[in-house]
Amino acid sequence: MTILVTGAAGFIGSQLCKSLLARGDEVLGIDNLSNYYQVKLKHDRLSDIRDSVGGNDRFNFKKVDFSDDTALDDCLRDHAIDRIVHLGAQAGVRYSIENPRAYAKSNLVGHLNILELARSLKVRHLVYASSSSVYGNNVSLPFAVEDRVDYPVSLYAATKRSDELMSETYSHLYRIPQTGLRFFTVYGPWGRPDMAPWLFTSAILEGRPIKVFNHGDMMRDFTFIDDIIAGVIAALDNPPLDDGQLKAGGSRAPHRLYNIGNNRAERLDDFIAVIENACGREAIRDYQPMQPGDVPATYADISAIQGDLNYSPSTSIQTGIPQFVTWYGKYTDDSLN
Repeated sequence: MTILVTGAAGFIGSQLCKSLLARGDEVLGIDNLSNYYQVKLKHDRLSDIRDSVGGNDRFNFKKVDFSDDTALDDCLRDHAIDRIVHLGAQAGVRYSIENPRAYAKSNLVGHLNILELARSLKVRHLVYASSSSVYGNNVSLPFAVEDRVDYPVSLYAATKRSDELMSETYSHLYRIPQTGLRFFTVYGPWGRPDMAPWLFTSAILEGRPIKVFNHGDMMRDFTFIDDIIAGVIAALDNPPLDDGQLKAGGSRAPHRLYNIGNNRAERLDDFIAVIENACGREAIRDYQPMQPGDVPATYADISAIQGDLNYSPSTSIQTGIPQFVTWYGKYTDDSLN
């Protein structure tokens, strides 16, 4: 049977596909290859997936927009799918202020289409991506899955919380086993060019200023990609039971919510210093006010996923950032040749 991975050309999706293929799974990846950031990077990730398995037929990729239910059904008609990892979404907090309809289409309609697909296929487990953004300006740190998440400060966060509520409804009505994963600031090789590690690294190496928001008074729970993938796979392999017992996040349906973070909040200035050290030069800091929709701090309480799945992130920024900077240098050099 096949595992469907949406957002397969994305950062987390592409690395998940590689890990699933490495252990012998059959993977069908879908992605609409949107131009939110450079499409070449997405094609390069797909090539990297294929290279990782030597071109064998256990990986199949199809370009499709999962917010189009007809196109999605046509694309998957001939595939036997028993589990889904739904990572595809319109990402980005700040872009949701500029283009809100893209988020309604991809994150709301798209998530509903995946739920309908899971219902019709009677899948064994649907794992989906939520976000630490759902916690909004929660002042209680670290963020725990039991905390209230009723006050999102960006439309992106509102769509992710809406996805969690739709999933709860479908698990309640149709007993679909589901796990929602609230990711905390993921970084690493093949990462997104709109996120801080890429933006800071490219600017530092090119001698350009970096924008440091909220005048540097920010904290983030930076989570290395390998730790994220370990958590996704642990969740995928252990669907919640339909036993009426209380799950992480508060549901008695077969639906649970987990934080996946590094369980450590890093000061932004400390994070920049690690990048400076890896790049071998200092940053030119351009201090800016807080951006609309952003939050001053994120910090994951991972006790729920630790207790249920023995999840234990192990990569510090002192280890992970040099790996990203090394990859970035090689990738950009190769792209120029």
